[in-house]
Amino acid sequence: MTYCVGLKLDRGLVFMSDTRTNAGVDNISTFKKMYTWSKPGDRVITLLSAGNLATTQTVISILNERTKIPSERAPSIFDMPSMFQTARLIGDTIKSVIHDVDSDGQRADSFGASIILGGQIKGGEPRLFLIYPEGNFIESSPDTPFFQIGEHKYGKPIIVRSYDPAMTFEEATKLLFVSFDSTLKSNLSVGLPLDMQFYEVDTLKLGFQKRIERNDPYYEAISEGWSQALKLAFQSLPTFKMD
Repeated sequence: MTYCVGLKLDRGLVFMSDTRTNAGVDNISTFKKMYTWSKPGDRVITLLSAGNLATTQTVISILNERTKIPSERAPSIFDMPSMFQTARLIGDTIKSVIHDVDSDGQRADSFGASIILGGQIKGGEPRLFLIYPEGNFIESSPDTPFFQIGEHKYGKPIIVRSYDPAMTFEEATKLLFVSFDSTLKSNLSVGLPLDMQFYEVDTLKLGFQKRIERNDPYYEAISEGWSQALKLAFQSLPTFKMD
């Protein structure tokens, strides 16, 4: 399983993903789920993936190959004039990969994948998309300023309650740490380390990046502090009276 979040702020974009994949309780591995393509001064594009690992790795490999050997029939991510066209390209790639699996007589629904795509291309604004296995996609809006893929139900409430588009990258980090901590404590199929990345509006270059390893002091402080805060909040609620 997986948990990934793409968050849009006034200041830019924030991405976070876990790295755990598993095919059973005794077969747990760590795989990167965050990928970035960058040409300083021109574009920064980040992709978060969830779903069948073979499908997502094939999609990433195809996109990487096209950056080295582009053609008119198979354009590169670096050739796309806008983030919208980039989302279309990636959607078509996912659909094609899953269709090939289906053509081989295998169940396509077992090879599904979902993708969060975000970034900025020179001449346009930062944009954030959620791309479905069928290749279609939706874009973030003021009403839907973030996307989650994978095991998202445990980490969603804190984002919904506390998100503010004006928050700083540091505040967004604290928010996502709480969201991921809630998910990790509720589902063993999501796990550390976590990958985190910021993109600041109009910089057209990679921002801050970090891998949050086990025993990270700040993550541990957030995890313990949130647990204590929840206990105190619960104790402060009015007591039920049986009349």
